[in-house]
Amino acid sequence: MASSVLAPGRRRLASLIVVAVLGAAFALPGAAVATTTTVSPDEITAAEAAMVKALNADRTELGLVRVVVDSRLMAIARARSADMVAKDYFSHTQPDGRNVFDILTAQHLTWYNAGEIIAWNNYPMSSTVAAADYQWMHSPGHKSIIISTGYNYIGVGLAIEPSTGKKLWTAVYMKGPDRTAARATAGTASIRAGATADTRHAKLTWSGYDPRLQVLTAGLRNFTIQRRMDDGAFVTAVSSTTLTYTTFTVRVGHRYEFRIAARDRNGNRGSWSTKIIDLR
Repeated sequence: MASSVLAPGRRRLASLIVVAVLGAAFALPGAAVATTTTVSPDEITAAEAAMVKALNADRTELGLVRVVVDSRLMAIARARSADMVAKDYFSHTQPDGRNVFDILTAQHLTWYNAGEIIAWNNYPMSSTVAAADYQWMHSPGHKSIIISTGYNYIGVGLAIEPSTGKKLWTAVYMKGPDRTAARATAGTASIRAGATADTRHAKLTWSGYDPRLQVLTAGLRNFTIQRRMDDGAFVTAVSSTTLTYTTFTVRVGHRYEFRIAARDRNGNRGSWSTKIIDLR
């Protein structure tokens, strides 16, 4: 079944059927190898990153696009796992009656579809990721979410029950607007004679793209180019261009730094890529 929920300013469709499909998440036979070894926050973060890598490997093996980590979903998944540890339950429905769809809406995320998968095991940190991934990939309901063509973002959270070492995993998948920044790369800078003895014409080239998502890739919109001379302040030289080259007049005896950033059609601007022309 499906149900419409109210997101900020718009009405969104949530696949609530996911909750029913995933109600029987399970642990591997023989997995009850309890450990109370203290696990550092860095180890948990590393395990979460390894889980994202494993889940994306499941996708790429089938020719699907990787889902992208969303920091908001990471926070939700971590909170879900922590809540299950703190309140000693294992369910898609929290003791307060809320599920992940309620949480996504309460956090004011713009989302069109979402799914949650959970797992637990008592394997050591060295193998808990592989064990949970095996659990999920050998359960049709869980696997259908992992390899879905309808999601583009993911968040993964791990929490550990301190007295038993029991590990609770949550992965939250979401279909939402493209929030992944476009990428720009500075290319070559060719110099030729200028109009006067102390000037030069510098032709600067660059390239860019908008990283492909499984769905809803916004697409590359334009580039912004800024420059500064002799470590001064950056000023915008070219704004909102779709070209991948331009020519500047520069002066001998100075050092110029150019930087290029790309923006996608949703307004997500990426980091600067720099090119230096030193005529000192």
